[in-house]
Amino acid sequence: MSEKQELLTTNRKALTINLDGTHYGTIAEIGAGQEVARIFFQVGSASGAIAKTMSAYDMTFSDSIYGKAPRYVSRERLQTMLDHEYRLLKERLAGQRGERTRFFVFADTVAAKSTRGTSDGHGWLGIRFQREPLEEPNDILIHVRMWDKKNVLQQEALGIVGVNLIYGAFNYHDDPRRLIRSLVDNVGTDRIEVDMLKFSGPAFQRLDHRLLSLHLVRHGLTNAVLFAPGGEMLLPFEAFNGKAVLMGRGSFRPVTHVGVDMFRTATAQFREEPLVREKDVVVLAEMGMDLFLEGGAFDADDFLARADLLGMLGLTTLVSNYTELHRLVAYFRRYTTEMVGVTMGVANLAELFDEKQHEQLDGGILEFFGRMLRHAVKIYIYPMRRDAYAYYFQTVGAGATESGVLPVSGDLITADNLLVSPHLRHLYAHLLENRHLAGLVGCNEAYLGIFARDVLERIRRGDTRWEQMVPAPVATLIKERRLFTAQAPSSAPR
Repeated sequence: MSEKQELLTTNRKALTINLDGTHYGTIAEIGAGQEVARIFFQVGSASGAIAKTMSAYDMTFSDSIYGKAPRYVSRERLQTMLDHEYRLLKERLAGQRGERTRFFVFADTVAAKSTRGTSDGHGWLGIRFQREPLEEPNDILIHVRMWDKKNVLQQEALGIVGVNLIYGAFNYHDDPRRLIRSLVDNVGTDRIEVDMLKFSGPAFQRLDHRLLSLHLVRHGLTNAVLFAPGGEMLLPFEAFNGKAVLMGRGSFRPVTHVGVDMFRTATAQFREEPLVREKDVVVLAEMGMDLFLEGGAFDADDFLARADLLGMLGLTTLVSNYTELHRLVAYFRRYTTEMVGVTMGVANLAELFDEKQHEQLDGGILEFFGRMLRHAVKIYIYPMRRDAYAYYFQTVGAGATESGVLPVSGDLITADNLLVSPHLRHLYAHLLENRHLAGLVGCNEAYLGIFARDVLERIRRGDTRWEQMVPAPVATLIKERRLFTAQAPSSAPR
């Protein structure tokens, strides 16, 4: 039977748990999250699974139970709820039924859309559960954003996701990818976005949560996931709120001297912008999800290699399904009103002036730049040697004349001397003169002929000259782990 045919309704999932007889625990909900317990009671036989339900809507009551918190809808508050309720559950029931019961605590802390419509709904949901009686428990934490326009619909959607999380933890803990997909059963990704998750405990010791997080993007539960340099998954709101953002997108396969130099010079220039001075800045490398899919198979080891190399260089990593650059900039605008900088090579800028790239927009290239550059956005351009520029277009399969881009004579192609098609030159001049575009200064010209695809090919051929084209720590890690040596996709996600 196919997975689609096996899809259970929300009520059926709750009733199955109630009738199972081996799971027993607590449901604790704060704020707008009042729906999960209701579903379990509504379907009947709740006494088979529910030891206690608790709903603390008033902050004073919540503080008296769980202690004061700087934010009530937060990961810290959710963790406190799980800790407190699981401790009580074990203290009161372990002696009576611990040897035959798999204990669990489900908790959520949620703010639904306000009646005034001034804020979107979001919340934290989590479950602590035992796979078998007497075992150490496991945790699954998720953060959701709720897109329904009405408060009551957001609450309904939250109840469905909560039941999905509980059912998934009990039945799919040995198949986390299926668990992730099941989070939006009977509700859909147009109503709920899951933009962060964390698995921990003995059931998940061999999992890399970065790989699991990518399935959120791959299966449409969110459009992007974010990782700190050390590999920890970050919540976008917490990472970007009130901060200026500088990003560069690429394949980073591998990270070369050019990539590092581009981020170095762009960061220095970005920090000198009047709108950025004395502001916190997030510098990140963005990669498209399609980079890790070859023939429909997800190349897990390839992703981890790139993420590890970027993290080693202190860069935050973003993986998204935004193929259009203006949509990626709009993503940052969901979380911050501060300035956004985008850094790229001059060849990538030339490609932006290929009108074929913007045929999907009704307003074409004008609409693209209108969307891209509104609200304090600036593009920083890394130069290229003229011969490297020509080589780039040859290797990507598009000639300069085909794209309408005509490089001038000279050793370097920069933002200041790049020539685009004649009918677009006034547009280009407007963007340059109004400081929407800026050339990067202080670049190391010794690096301008390096291409990541050449480095990758040299690695595969065993040509050791590639080691001079990347930072020394990158070269060391590539050799130690024998990265990028295979032509075919590597193992599937664990």
